[in-house]
Amino acid sequence: MNKTTIIATLFIAVMAFFPFLVDSAWLSIGITFLIFAVVAFSQDIILGRAGIFNMGHAIFFGIGAYATAILNVHFGLEIIETLPFAIILPVIVSILLAGPIIHLRGDYLLVATIGFNIIFEQVLSNNPFDLTGGPNGIFGIDVVRIFGYELFSQISIYYIAFGLLIITLFIIRNLDNSKYGRALYYINKDEIAAKSMGINVSYYKLFAFALGAAIAGAAGCVFAIQYSAVSPESFNFMQSVMFFAIVLVGGSASLPGIIIGTFVMFVLPELFTEFKESRYLIFGAAMILTMILRPNGVWPATFGNIPNYLKRKAAKLKGEK
Repeated sequence: MNKTTIIATLFIAVMAFFPFLVDSAWLSIGITFLIFAVVAFSQDIILGRAGIFNMGHAIFFGIGAYATAILNVHFGLEIIETLPFAIILPVIVSILLAGPIIHLRGDYLLVATIGFNIIFEQVLSNNPFDLTGGPNGIFGIDVVRIFGYELFSQISIYYIAFGLLIITLFIIRNLDNSKYGRALYYINKDEIAAKSMGINVSYYKLFAFALGAAIAGAAGCVFAIQYSAVSPESFNFMQSVMFFAIVLVGGSASLPGIIIGTFVMFVLPELFTEFKESRYLIFGAAMILTMILRPNGVWPATFGNIPNYLKRKAAKLKGEK
């Protein structure tokens, strides 16, 4: 059992019993932490594993939240019935947006995704077809009902968010051990070399976008449930900046790093409300210091240039000789 697995197990164990150890205020903070951790992990698939400079991740988070809100409030669907739409719609949008620009690299891709996020926020604010509620958003989202039971308590919502985090970690673990994960690893390390190996770079980049968007959309659904409301400012460009920064500051493809980054960015401001408005300044300073002192992140991933599965195979072959 490696260090990352031990940390993940301890983290899951602590979070599993967290609701029984805290009051309602801390429980609300815990729900926020879980939701934003899921979004940060989904951004890590795109940025940390595929190396794609995506600065518009709040789009997919917002589409999931608004899909749940619109279908529940305007069309009367149960929350559980809106979940497939909250996952599928972000995937479709991610492919439509990323398809024409997937060949771009670095700063060019960064600027394009920033533009998409700004357009997305403006669309929400302009209330197209009287669906999004304009700047005020949508209020009065219903409670979750499963088999006739209403899951309206904070503890219920907490475990919904916790379950989504477990599923996300399971997906990422399996991704890292799959051919898709290895392809993304090679693309991130050297795109030209990956192409020379016969890897379809555009296909795997679109896959990373789609998978990250699906997970972010599911998190958006839980976000809408938690607050019973959605509004454009929750999915603006600065939110995308925060998710982008969490991956860079915490450490790309690093589970502990993403957790630390999410805690610092979204939990500490809730604990120290007097610093809430200064969180961008504080985190900006943290980014600068991290890039100078620890350019690979606060807790960088421990894998080297040679994937573990190749190391194990080489050791096995050596042992047979």
